Amino acid sequence: MAGTALAATTTLVAGAAPAGAAGPCGSSYSRVGVYAVSKNGTRTGTLEVYYSSSTGKNCALTYGYGQYDGTTSWKHVTISRGDGSGADTDAGNYKYYAGPVYVSAPGQCIDVSATVPAWTILELNNVHCG
Repeated sequence: MAGTALAATTTLVAGAAPAGAAGPCGSSYSRVGVYAVSKNGTRTGTLEVYYSSSTGKNCALTYGYGQYDGTTSWKHVTISRGDGSGADTDAGNYKYYAGPVYVSAPGQCIDVSATVPAWTILELNNVHCG
């Protein structure tokens, strides 16, 4: 299933939560994907994926959206290599975002997942390969 995104409603999102000048993952990271976390057509969060060619690492964060933006609610993000190894997770009742989390996956695909709030989950498997 290389290159396949497994999610009922995976939507690439043009805009996302603001980040500092250096970016939320660090100065060498560039955003490579922005995805809506939604259920039944209602967007509740945003999953952002970043990559640094200088470190060879991927990074991910999950932001709240709409009523979950800037309010304390369950936010979760996990990133791992496409084979499930090297997983890094951050989850809790956060006001703004969960993460950043990192994985080194040279020459491999990654899996990422996001949850905002506890009942709205987005899972992307074998994405951002390289």
